[in-house]
Amino acid sequence: MSIDSMYRGTVPAHRKRRAMRSLTLALILLGFGSQVFGEDQPARPRLVLQITVDQLRGDLLARYAEHFGSGGFRYLLDEGSVYEDAHHTHANTETIVGHTTLATGAHPSAHGMVGNVWFDRETGHKTYNIEDPDYNLLTAGADVDDATEIDPTQRAATVAGRSPRSILVSTFSDELVANSAGRALAFGVSVKDRGAVSMAGHAGKAFWFSKASGEFVTSSYYYDRYPAWVEAHNAKRPTARYAGKAWELLHDLSTYLFGAADDVPWETDFPGYGRTFPHAFGDGTSKYFTTLLTVSPAGDEMTLAFAKDLIENEPLGRDAVPDFLGVSFSSTDYVGHLFSPSSLESEDNLLHLDRTLAELFRTVDEKVGLEHTLIVLSADHGAPEAPGYLEQFGIKAGYVDPSAWNQQPGLAALREKFGLAEELILSFIHPYVYLDQAAIRAQGLDPDVVEHAVAEELAKLPGVAAAVASSDVRTGRVPDTRIHRSILHNFNPSRSGDVFIVFEPQHFINDFDGLTVASTHGSPWTYDTFVPLIFAGAGVPAQRIHRRVHTVDVAPTLAAFVDVKSPSGAIGRPLVEVLRNR
Repeated sequence: MSIDSMYRGTVPAHRKRRAMRSLTLALILLGFGSQVFGEDQPARPRLVLQITVDQLRGDLLARYAEHFGSGGFRYLLDEGSVYEDAHHTHANTETIVGHTTLATGAHPSAHGMVGNVWFDRETGHKTYNIEDPDYNLLTAGADVDDATEIDPTQRAATVAGRSPRSILVSTFSDELVANSAGRALAFGVSVKDRGAVSMAGHAGKAFWFSKASGEFVTSSYYYDRYPAWVEAHNAKRPTARYAGKAWELLHDLSTYLFGAADDVPWETDFPGYGRTFPHAFGDGTSKYFTTLLTVSPAGDEMTLAFAKDLIENEPLGRDAVPDFLGVSFSSTDYVGHLFSPSSLESEDNLLHLDRTLAELFRTVDEKVGLEHTLIVLSADHGAPEAPGYLEQFGIKAGYVDPSAWNQQPGLAALREKFGLAEELILSFIHPYVYLDQAAIRAQGLDPDVVEHAVAEELAKLPGVAAAVASSDVRTGRVPDTRIHRSILHNFNPSRSGDVFIVFEPQHFINDFDGLTVASTHGSPWTYDTFVPLIFAGAGVPAQRIHRRVHTVDVAPTLAAFVDVKSPSGAIGRPLVEVLRNR
C-alpha cells in the first residue's frame, strides 16, 4: 500500500508529503533511498509567506487555543517554532511602525516610519506615512472619504496618492527581488494601505481595500492599469455578499470565555452597529457599510478572498526562485479598538480568523506546498485593556486628554516667561509634541532650553509617566532604561517631534476625533510591545523557545533562511532556532 493511499482523504497534503519524506529519509539511511525517490527537496523555500495580524497581543493565542481548529493557528502552534517572549523595541507601537520594523529588521530611527502620522515642518501639515502626491490611486474616488472613515490615521492624509517612498531603508522583499535580478515576485495585501505597502516594499506590488469604492485598489507606483484578474475580482463586488447580513457568533454563547460580557459600558456603541451580537452590517446602502465590514471578521475574509485570487493568478512559488507574499489581517485591530481585546467580539473574531488562516494555508498547500513555504506570523503591536475592564480587578487605569495641555498653568507660566504670545504647543500627534519653532526663533530663544522646560511641565500632568526632550535623545543624554532606549529607537531627526510623551501604564487617549473607543495602542509598555512570533513550514522544527527575542530579528532570519543579505537598515540578528536544520 502506498503512503498516498494510506492517507487519502484523511490529512492535509503537506502531512502526506511529510510522511513521504520520513520514509525517504529511512530508505536513504539504508543506502538505497535515492534510487527509489530521486533527489531530496530543494533547500530554499519557493515562497515566503509573511502574516501580520494587526493588534494581536502576544498572550491571546494561548488564551483561546483550546477553541482553534486543526489547520490555522493550531498548525502554527503545533508544528512551528514558537517564540513565547517576542517584543517590539520601539516606543511608538502603531501600525506602520510595527509593520515596517517587521519588514526591514530596522528600528524606526532608521526606517523612518516613526508614527502613523507626523508633522511636516516644511509644509506645515500633518503627513500620513505613505501618502505620495506623485502616485494616484488607479480607481477614481477610491481615496479616503472622511465621512465614512472611523480611523483618524487615514483621515490625516492630505493627498490621495500612495507609495513606499517614505520608507528609508530596504525591506526583506526588496532584497529578495534584488538578489534574483528581478525574477522573484513580491506582493503585499491588506485592508489597510499601510499594511500592504510596508510589506510589499519598494520592489513589490501592493493591494489594499478601499472603503470608499468597496474594492481592492493600488496606485500608479505599482501599475499603469490593473491586472485582468484584479478587475475580475472587483467586478464580483466583494462586499455584496454581506449586504443584509450581520456578524453572528461562530459558536454557542455558553462556550465563550467572555460569553457573559456581551454588553459592557466601555465598549463603543457605534450607531447602527451596537455593542451586542448580532452586529448588523445593513443593506449595503449606508455610508458606513464598508467600514462596518472591516470592524468584523468580514474584513479578513475579504482579504483572504483577494489573496487566494492572487495566488491563483500570479505564479507565486512555481519555480526554484523564492517569492514573497505578505498578508496583513486588520480586523483584530478595528474590533479591538471598538470593543477591547478582552471582549466577546475580539474572542469571536479570533476564532473566525483561525478559520481564515486555515483556508489560506490550504490554498498555499495546494498551489505551492507547505513544505516549500516558509511562514512567519507576528503582529505590528499589542493593545491595553479597557480601563473599565481593569478597574473590576482593582487595577489603576484611565484616559488622557491632551487637548487641554496648553491651558495648564505651568505652560501658561512658560509662555509668559519666554515672552510668547502664541501657544507653546503647535501640535500633539501621538506620541510627539511639536512646539512652535517659528515663534521660538522669533524671540531669539534657545530651542533646547524651551524643549526642556516644556518637557518638565508636561511630566507633571496627570496620566503622563515621562516627557523626554528630543535634544536629549539626539545627544544621548537619556537614562539607560528600557523605556528610554525604546524612545531612542523611535527617534528620526527629520520626522520626530520636540518632546516624546509616555503615558502612565494602562492610560491612553480614547477619543478618535469624536469617536470614543474602548482601547488603543502606541506605548512602550509590555502590553503594547508583546506580540506572537511563529515560524513554520519549509523544514522549520517544531519547538517552543522562551528566551526574549525582538521583532527586528524577523527580517534577518528570513534573509538568512533564503540566503540573501539582510535589509540595509537591519539591526536584528537571525534566530538560530529557526535555522537549525539549514
